[in-house]
Amino acid sequence: MAATPQNSATPRRKVSRHRGEGQWAAGHFTPLNGNEQFKKDDDGLNVRTRIETIYSKRGFDSIDPNDLRGRMRWWGLYTQRKPGIDGGKTAILEPEELDDKYFMLRVRIDGGRLTTRQLRVIGEISQEFARGTADITDRQNVQYHWIRVEDVPEIWERLEAVGLSTTEACGDTPRVIIGSPVAGIAADEIIDGTPAMDEIHRRIVGNKDFSNLPRKFKSAISGSPLLDVAHEINDIAFVGVRHPEHGPGFDVWVGGGLSTNPKIGQRLGTWVPLDEVPDVYEGVISIFRDYGYRRLRTRARLKFLLADWGTEKFRQVLEDEYLKRKLIDGPAPDQPVARWRDHVGVHQQNDGRFYVGFAPRVGRVDGTTLTKIADLAEAHGSGRVRTTVEQKMIVLDVTEDQVDSLVAGLEALDLTVHPSPFRRGTMACTGIEYCKLAIVETKARGASLIDELERRIPDFDEPITININGCPNACARIQVADIGLKGQLVLNDQGEQVEGFQVHLGGALGLEAGFGRKVRGLKVTSEELPDYVERVLKRFQEEREDGERFATWVTRASEEALS
Repeated sequence: MAATPQNSATPRRKVSRHRGEGQWAAGHFTPLNGNEQFKKDDDGLNVRTRIETIYSKRGFDSIDPNDLRGRMRWWGLYTQRKPGIDGGKTAILEPEELDDKYFMLRVRIDGGRLTTRQLRVIGEISQEFARGTADITDRQNVQYHWIRVEDVPEIWERLEAVGLSTTEACGDTPRVIIGSPVAGIAADEIIDGTPAMDEIHRRIVGNKDFSNLPRKFKSAISGSPLLDVAHEINDIAFVGVRHPEHGPGFDVWVGGGLSTNPKIGQRLGTWVPLDEVPDVYEGVISIFRDYGYRRLRTRARLKFLLADWGTEKFRQVLEDEYLKRKLIDGPAPDQPVARWRDHVGVHQQNDGRFYVGFAPRVGRVDGTTLTKIADLAEAHGSGRVRTTVEQKMIVLDVTEDQVDSLVAGLEALDLTVHPSPFRRGTMACTGIEYCKLAIVETKARGASLIDELERRIPDFDEPITININGCPNACARIQVADIGLKGQLVLNDQGEQVEGFQVHLGGALGLEAGFGRKVRGLKVTSEELPDYVERVLKRFQEEREDGERFATWVTRASEEALS
C-alpha cells in the first residue's frame, strides 16, 4: 500500500465517537453530567430515609452535597437564598455561598384540592415551623420557607396524617398534576377529569419506574371550557372536548414549556376517553424517560424531543411502542368564551350551591390567614377549598343564604372576591427574598404595583395580566402575560446598576396563545415600573378599538406607544 504523502492537500479528520443525546432507548446509559450521575448513584426517593434517620438528627452540616442540592428535591426541599446577597452575585457565587441553612418546602396539592382540615394543618405547620410563610404558587401548591431539616420528619407526619405529601413536588420527577379547581362542580364542565388524576397519581407518584426522568415533567387535566390550567405550557395536558361520535373526552397536548426557550405545546390530534387517560399519560411519560435527552440539562425537557420528532412521529411511537394500539382522531378544544379563567367571584355550581373565588395579593398569604380561611369556610357550610393556577383560592359548596356573609368575612381578611383587574391579574414568583436563582425582588414589588395602579387608573376595567419574574426562568409565566416582567439588573439615569425588568408585551394563553413581544432596548428600573405600566395602559385605553384586547393592540401598536 502506498504511503500517504505528508504534504497531501487533504487534511486528516479527527475521528470522534458521537455521544448522542443521552437517550436510554438508544443505549446511552453512561451519565453525561453531574445530575445524571447522582441520580444513577441513588434514586432521589431514597433520600427520605437519610433525612429521617441522619440529617434531621445531626443537622444541616451533616447533609451530603448530592442530597442537599439534588435528591432532597424529590421530597419538595430546596435550600433557600442566604439573606443579604444582592442580585448581582446570583450568577457569580458558588451554590454553597448562596445556600442558607433553611429550606423551601413545597406541599404537593394535585388539582388544587383541599379539605378545610387539610388547609388548617397547612396553616398550623406554617405558624409553627415556617415563620408564618405559605405562598400559593401558580401550580396550585403551597410553599413554605425557613424550614429546618430537624423539623421535616414531623412536618411530613402531620401532612400525611391528613392525606397530603411533598413527594416529588420538585426534582426530575412527575410534578404536581394541575387540574381545574372546579372539577366536578362547575355547571358548564365538559367532563370531570378527577378520576383520571387520581389513577395517575396512584400509578406514577412515588413509583421508581418514573422517579428518574431527564428533567421535570409538568402535567395538567381539565374538562372546563374555560381552559383553566394553562394547558399550552405543560409537558402533557388533557383538555376537555366533545367528540361528534364518541361524546365527552380529552384532547391531548404535549411538549409545552417556558423558561429561556419557550414552546407552545402541540396537539397530538387524538380523542381519549376518561378511562384511558392514565394509559396515555403513562405512555407519554415513558417516552420522556426512555427517549428524553440527558446529555445537556438545557435540552432535557420534553419540548426539545418533540421539536426534533414532530407530533406525527411522537404519536406513532406512543401508539406502536407503548400503547400497542391506535388512538382515535379527535377535535381541538373550542376557544374559551370568558376572558378571565381564574374562577374569582361568586358562581353557581351544578348542584345549585355556589363557589366563591377570591384573590390574595400575588399569592402571598400566611399560616394564620389560611387557618382563618378554613374557619370561615366551615362556618359557612363548606368543607372544601381549592387553589388555582393564578395564585387564587376558592371556597366550594356554599348555600345561597351564606354567600354574602362569606364574602364579607373574606374581604375583612383582605381577600377580595371582587378585585380590581390589577389585583386579579398580577402574579409574582418567589423572587430574591428566598430564591437562589433570582436577581430582583418580586412579591413586594407586585403588591405595591397593584396599589399604585389602583390609585392611578381607577377606571381601568379590562382584563389584564401582569406577571413578575425574578430571573429568566419564567416560573411566573412572563412570556404569556399581557405584561411580562423579567427581572434583571439595569442601569438607571445616573448610570448605576439597579434592579429592573426586561418587558414582554402581548403574550396570551387560551385566546390566540402566543409569546409576548419584546420592544427593542425596552428595560425599566423597579422604581420606574409603576410609571411605565401606567403609561402603556393609558395608551391602550386611548388607542384601542371596540372590544380589542390588550394583546391584540400590542401587535399593531408602534414601538413608541409601547415604550
